[in-house]
Formats: sequence, C-alpha cells, structure tokens
Amino acid sequence: MKALKTLIVFVFLISNQFAAQDKIITQLPDSTTHWKKLHKFGFDVNQISFVNWNAGGNNSISGLLKGEIKRIYEHKNTKWHNEFLFRYGVNKQDGVELRKTDDAIAFNSTFGFRKDTISNWFYSAKFNFNTQFTNGYQYPNTEKAISGLFAPAYLFLGVGTEYINKEQKLKIYLSPLTQKTTLVLNQTLANEGAFGVTKAVYDIDGNLVTKGKKSRNEVGALITGYHKDEIFRNIYLENRISFYSDYLNNFGNIDLNWQIQFDLVVNKFVRANIGTHFIYDDDIKAKEEVNGEQVTVGPKLQLKQILGIGLTYSF
Repeated sequence: MKALKTLIVFVFLISNQFAAQDKIITQLPDSTTHWKKLHKFGFDVNQISFVNWNAGGNNSISGLLKGEIKRIYEHKNTKWHNEFLFRYGVNKQDGVELRKTDDAIAFNSTFGFRKDTISNWFYSAKFNFNTQFTNGYQYPNTEKAISGLFAPAYLFLGVGTEYINKEQKLKIYLSPLTQKTTLVLNQTLANEGAFGVTKAVYDIDGNLVTKGKKSRNEVGALITGYHKDEIFRNIYLENRISFYSDYLNNFGNIDLNWQIQFDLVVNKFVRANIGTHFIYDDDIKAKEEVNGEQVTVGPKLQLKQILGIGLTYSF
C-alpha cells in the first residue's frame, strides 16, 4: 500500500512537471507576434489579335509582372514599416521590337515612436529608395538610352512626424529636414547633365575637360500621404503622393509624385486594376525626337496610365 502511494505521488509530480513545460511552450510564440508579413505577386496580361479585320490593327501582346513584400513591426509605442515594391512590363506588336511599358523598383522604410498607445502621432525617420531594372528609350530610337539602372536612382533620408489613423486607413508624413540624393551612374547621361546632376565641361573644340557628376545632393522639406480603402464593394482605391522642395536650390519649386490605383477584386486570385501616375520634377528635362535627332527640352508633367487584368497571389 505504501508503495502504491509513493507511485501515485511520483506520477502526480511528473504530470505537474510536464504541464508546466506545456504551459511555457504554448506561451513562447506570443513574443514573436509583433511582426506582420505580407507577400503579394501578380501578373497582368493583355492580348489583341486580328483576322480579316476591315478596320485594321496590329496584333499585340503585353505582360506586367509586379510584386509587393512587407514587414511591419508593431509593439507598444514602436512601429517599423518596411516595404519592397517592383513592377516590370513589356509589349510586343507585329513589326515592332519588344518595348518596355513599365519599370520600377522601390524600397520604403519608416521607423516611428509615440509617447503613448493612444496618440496617432509618431516621431519618425523615413528612408526611400527608387530606381529601375533596365534601360529606357525614347522610342523608336533604341540606340541611345535615356535612363537605366541607377540612372537615375533617388534616395530620401529624413526625420519628422507621422500621423497614422488605422480607422481611416490614412498616413501623413511631415519632414522639415530631408536629404535627397540623385544618382546617375551612367557616365554618358551624367555628362549630359541628366536628372539635374552637373553636366560635363568641354573646351571650344568639343574635347572633354571635366566629366559630369554622377550625384546631386539636396536638403529640403518632404510631405507624403498614403490612403487605401474600399470605396465600393470589392473596389479599392489606393493613393500615394509626395511633395518635395529643396531649401537651397529654387526653394518653393515643388517636385510632385502621385500614384492613384483602383483595384477591382473578382475573387481571391483574379483582379483588375486601373492606375495613373503623375510626376513633375524641375530637374528632369524631357527628350524629344526632332528631325531624327534626340534633343533635350524643358521639364514637363509626366503621365502614365495602366489598365490590366490578371492573377494575384498573396501569402
């Protein structure tokens, strides 16, 4: 009988030990839930073909590959938002070489801290990087590139304050001190003074004296805004906008970058999108074909429109 009691006590102690271990194990994952992850990849395709079509037309096919990766850390009064975005599209028509229709790489990172868990205002630091994958051309001229990888590339680094309202799905960032760096690592474009860098110096005989600079630094004020919401059932409107003005060079002249996109969700995997992208930068001079030659003119409002339907996969 005494042996039985000893066995019962021993089993009881062992079971308590395992229960304690189980309790600890189930609580451990809670410390790792401060990170949120999002992966979204999509492919849009458009195709037009004609057979005995009296009105005429060229067969064409185009595709657009896009992706979005996010890492968001939220814990108490601290928030760190990171996102990587890319887009690349091409188009092929009968009798015309393959042409690029879209090309963008962007990385955004914002670190914020607030005094309490109630306030919507964060003391923030923001970093942005933008460039493209491949060379761009003023079609039909494909011999001379007007842009390329890291030509240009833009880096923004600044401090300020950010207003975040989760209910309204709204973010507004205000920075009185932001450094903007423009990189043009293609020496040919740098010699031309493309995208605002200091151009090369030549003597009266056309000989190169000083190469063009591959970078340009500015210090100014930056305002950005972001809003995304469901405006109708399964129709989402996304707005990204930024304003930047340099303190030292022509202060008051504002650079604009504004993207508007409608997402029409068909189901979990299929959706259509309509997008518009406006850019105005006084340092970006437009290029045009005049009598078969490429000439540089003044800055112009840049406009790009996108309409596509395709597959999207998120995880």
